[in-house]
Amino acid sequence: MEIRTRTLGQVNVVEIIGEIDGSTAPAIQEKILPLADKPGSKLLLDMGGVTFMASAGLRLQLLMYRKIVGKGGKVVLVNIPPNLAATMEATGFLDLLPHRDSVEDGVAALG
Repeated sequence: MEIRTRTLGQVNVVEIIGEIDGSTAPAIQEKILPLADKPGSKLLLDMGGVTFMASAGLRLQLLMYRKIVGKGGKVVLVNIPPNLAATMEATGFLDLLPHRDSVEDGVAALG
């Protein structure tokens, strides 16, 4: 599992490559949540490199979403692979979490 971070304007972009499960979710959380500490933060989570996501990944997304939105920030997921999108659709996560097809569309959505 690899986590890459960069900034595009005022948007923190986090790209995850590999699996998100019970053993990798804590490391991802440790990397992402500090980016959500500032009030009004904008976070784009690029899921294009995620090959598998267990329920720990869904919990992580919910925690991230609540923390950012609770501080007046915004989050958007992009490049969600079809197999993950199906699971997220079935669990209602795609109704809760803003998502777009590309990094460019996600940055635009974050304004």
